[in-house]
Amino acid sequence: MHVNEPALHAGVRGTETTMPRRNIRFAVLLAGLAAVAALAAGCGSSNKSSSGSSSSSTGSTENGTYQNGSPKKGGIYRVGWEQSFGFTNNFDPTGEYLGNAWGILDNLLLRPLVGYKHAAGADGNEMIGDLATAVPQPTDNGLTYTYHLRKGVKFGPPVNRAVTSKDVQYALQRLAKPANGGQYAFYYTAIQGWTDYADGKAQSISGISTPDDSTIVIHLTQKTGDFNRRMSLPATAPIPEEVAKCFEGKPGDYGRDLVSSGPYMIQGSDAVNASGCTTIKPMSGYAGANGSKLILVRNPNYDQSTDPIRKNYPNQFDFVIDSNADDIYNRVQAGSLEDEQSSPQPKTIREYATNSDLKKRLLSNPGDRTWYITLNLTQPPFDDIHVRKAMNFIIDKQALRQAWGGPVQGALATHIVPPSLFNGGLASYDPYASPNGTGDVDKAAAEMKQSKYDPGKTGKCTASACKGVLLLGDTRALDNRMIPVVQADAKKIGITFTVRQINGAYPTLQTPSKNIPISERPGWGKDYADALTFFNALFVSTSILASGNTNYSLVGLTPAFNTAHKIGASGNLNNIPSVDAQFNACQPKLGDARTTCWENLDKTLMTKVVPWVPYLWSHVITILGPKVTRWSYDQFSNTTAYSQVAVSQ
Repeated sequence: MHVNEPALHAGVRGTETTMPRRNIRFAVLLAGLAAVAALAAGCGSSNKSSSGSSSSSTGSTENGTYQNGSPKKGGIYRVGWEQSFGFTNNFDPTGEYLGNAWGILDNLLLRPLVGYKHAAGADGNEMIGDLATAVPQPTDNGLTYTYHLRKGVKFGPPVNRAVTSKDVQYALQRLAKPANGGQYAFYYTAIQGWTDYADGKAQSISGISTPDDSTIVIHLTQKTGDFNRRMSLPATAPIPEEVAKCFEGKPGDYGRDLVSSGPYMIQGSDAVNASGCTTIKPMSGYAGANGSKLILVRNPNYDQSTDPIRKNYPNQFDFVIDSNADDIYNRVQAGSLEDEQSSPQPKTIREYATNSDLKKRLLSNPGDRTWYITLNLTQPPFDDIHVRKAMNFIIDKQALRQAWGGPVQGALATHIVPPSLFNGGLASYDPYASPNGTGDVDKAAAEMKQSKYDPGKTGKCTASACKGVLLLGDTRALDNRMIPVVQADAKKIGITFTVRQINGAYPTLQTPSKNIPISERPGWGKDYADALTFFNALFVSTSILASGNTNYSLVGLTPAFNTAHKIGASGNLNNIPSVDAQFNACQPKLGDARTTCWENLDKTLMTKVVPWVPYLWSHVITILGPKVTRWSYDQFSNTTAYSQVAVSQ
C-alpha cells in the first residue's frame, strides 16, 4: 500500500465511490487489453502499473475471482517475491505501511477489530466485524465507539491464550509511541489523550478503556466519520505485550517474532520460548529484511467458527525471494509457483495476453494507486517550482508505462489521486498535458527559462546544481527500465543524474536526513476508500517523520519543525509551500462538498506546490500458476486475497 492514505470522511463515502471507481477502472483495463495486440506487434517499450487482478477460467476480468476446479483444503501456496522482505518496517505491524505486506498481515496473520470481506470491488470495501462481533455505530454525538470482541479467538504460539481487549489497547499504545516506528499514527490523534501519551506527558491514553476482557471503548475529541475504517488497519490488531514489550523502541524488530491472531502463523512460532525477553529468538520461518523466505503454517489455536470470511484452504504459504523476475515467471508458468509479487518484463505480458492457453491466468484489477517521481522541495534544483513544473512537462509518461509492461498496466496519471476516489471527478484534468503523454520539450523549456537555475534564459538548467543530481532507484528489473527514460528526458532540459540503486530503496527514501533529491521508486495506494488517505500522509507537514517518513517531498516543512522533531533535513528549508490549512478545511466535510474540496486540494498540489511527476494509475496485474484452483482479489490491500485462495495437490 501502500500503500498509504489518511482522511476524515463519512463512512458511507467508501460505499458511494465503489461502483464509479470500479467501472472507470475496468473501462481503462479493457482499453489496455485491446492495446496489447499492438504491443505484441512490436510497440517499443512497455509499462506496468501495480499488479493484481481478476478473472475466471474463461478469461473474465470483471469479477475479481478465478476458478479452475473445486477448492479443497490442503497443499502449499507458493509466491515468488522479487523484492526484499524489508517492506517499509520489516513486517512489524505497528509501522508496516506497504500494501503487499498488508495483504499478508490482514488475510493470514492478524485480526483487527473490524475488517473487510477480502473480495474485489464494492464487496471488498464493505466493512465487517472481524475480531469484533460487528461494526459499531458511534454514540455520544459521534464521539464514542464501543467494540465487543468475539469469544474463542486465541493467539497462536508462543503465547497460546485468549485475545482480550487489553491486547488491542496495547497495540494502540505501541502505535502512539514514536519510538516504535508507527508510520500512520496520525490517523488516531483524535483519540482523547493520544498526543499526551505520545509526548510522554501521560502514562496511558485516557480515551481508551477496557471495562472487561471483551469490550474496548474509545472516546474521540472530534467527530471522525471514517474512524471505523481507521480501526481496520493492521497496526490496530491485537498484540501480546508479553512478547512485543521486548521490542519497545526497536522499530521493525517485532516483525521477526510476530504473534498471530489469525488462521496462520510464522513457521517456528511454536519453538520460541517467550518466558522472558532474553529467550526470544527470531522465528525460523521469517528470514527478515535481507533473508530469502517468509513461511506461514496453520495456527493450531485458530477457530474457524469465529471467522465468517476467511476460507483458509492451503496448509502452508511460502513467500520466497527471487531477485530475477524472469525466473519467477518461468516458475509460475511451469507450476513450481502459484503466484507472484514481481514486475514482469513486457515480453511476459505479451506472451500471456496473446496466448489463449495462458491468457486466462493473466488477471487485472483496479489498483487505486498512483505511481510517481518524487521531487524533494528542499534540494536543488527541485527547490525551484519552475524546475518541478518543467519535469512534469518533459517526462515521457508513455515510455514509463511501457517500461511497466504496456497499457494493460493502467492509465497515464495526470494528477495526484486516482479519479476513482473522486467518484470519477478530475478524470480529464491534466495541467501538464503533452501529445499522447510523451512529453513537451517546448513547454518544459518555457518553464526552465523562469528558473533561477537558468540565468541565461536558455530553456535548460545550466547551473552546477543541475549536474550529477542524486537519483535514488531500486534494483528491480522495472527500475532498470525506468531510470534510463527519466535520465534521457531530464537531459533535454539540462539535468543530469548520479544514480544510486538499492535493493529495497524505501527505508533510505523515508529518511529525510538522507536528503534524496529525486526518486522514481514511489507509489501510493489508498489506505481505505477515501482521498484523505492520499493527502494526510503524503503532504501534511505534521506527518513528516525522522524515520519512516512518507511525505518524501517534505511539503510544509519549516526550519522550526525540522529542528524540534529532529528531522535532519538540510538544504533550502525556507518558504516551502504548505497545504495544511486547505487540508484541515476539507476534513470535516461530507458528501459532494467533501469530494469537491479534495479535488481542489489535488489541483493546488499540482499547480502551486508540484511535489511529484505522477505518471501511472495502475492496475494490479497477477499471473497465476496452473495449480491454482481458486483465487480472489482483495480490494482493501490491492493484493491477492490469500485467505480465499486454493491450490491442487
